[in-house]
Amino acid sequence: MKLHALNIKNSNRVNAIKLSTLALVVLSLVACGGEEGIVDTSTTTDSSSTTSDNGTGTSSSTQGVLCEYSYSEYNESESVQATSAADWSCTGTTRDLVANGIPDHEVGTFPNADNPNTISEQSLNESYTLEPVETIQATMLGGPRGMIGVVLNGIKIDAGTGGSCDDSGTDCDLGDNSGNWNIEALSQDTFSFGTDDNNAHVQPDGTYHYHGMPEGFVTLRGGNSSTMTLIGWAADGFPIYARYGYLDSNDATSALTVMTGSYQHITSVSANRPSTDIYPLGTFAQDWEYVAGSGDLDECNGRVGVTPEFPQGIYHYYATDTYPFFQRCVKGEV
Repeated sequence: MKLHALNIKNSNRVNAIKLSTLALVVLSLVACGGEEGIVDTSTTTDSSSTTSDNGTGTSSSTQGVLCEYSYSEYNESESVQATSAADWSCTGTTRDLVANGIPDHEVGTFPNADNPNTISEQSLNESYTLEPVETIQATMLGGPRGMIGVVLNGIKIDAGTGGSCDDSGTDCDLGDNSGNWNIEALSQDTFSFGTDDNNAHVQPDGTYHYHGMPEGFVTLRGGNSSTMTLIGWAADGFPIYARYGYLDSNDATSALTVMTGSYQHITSVSANRPSTDIYPLGTFAQDWEYVAGSGDLDECNGRVGVTPEFPQGIYHYYATDTYPFFQRCVKGEV
């Protein structure tokens, strides 16, 4: 996602970085779709509560769940002023989406100082399996590797960015992912990607997309602390929920609690990393590591358990308020 200004929020950090050229401030930047840090995929997920094992992984069925979700209304937000349309249907073995990429909730101001792009209509045609198969191997998605998933309103999920810094930290570009240190959108306050209150912003082609919790859509769905809220589907066909899950993943009568990701800041900082005095831990994707058991979820921000739509249990993902915000990988066959 190209931007035309590198915005470092802390002026003291600007001085500390000692940029080699003033031209850095007017770079053409890409905020989405870059490479991310490597995710540890050595930990497997218990699949005992899903429906069947086909020899290669645990298979579930999502047939009959939100197969007729359809929305079409004019969005009067100043930065939208267009009709939002999304239509989901289930045909045979696939869940199919036709949407125009226009959000159905209030959005921030676009263009803005850190995101010069205008929301415009897109053409989305996605097809996901109705029989997702959970595997023990995580598959990285996002950016050029392929879309990680879609929210029910037809807005795509892409948590990573295309920004990076070199080892010295003097050459940082929100639109060039050739550096060794990949800049995060939401877990740092050194760089601004121009995201709104929905943790979303706009690509150069007009695509509005989410980096984290889609607050406006969660509100429209009635999401709160008293209910689990299904907000979308991942590329492997498994469902995505927002924020809340059951305290006991196998007991729908247990209390609802805020789900937390299982990523922590690295404990051993590479000598090649740009200075933590200038770029605090959390600035880069490489600053995070999966620590099994440190949160509620696995390396792909998911777990097996019961949900209102799947009382027998299913593997499912969460949008969380903690890193990685949205899953960066999937645990099902793609």
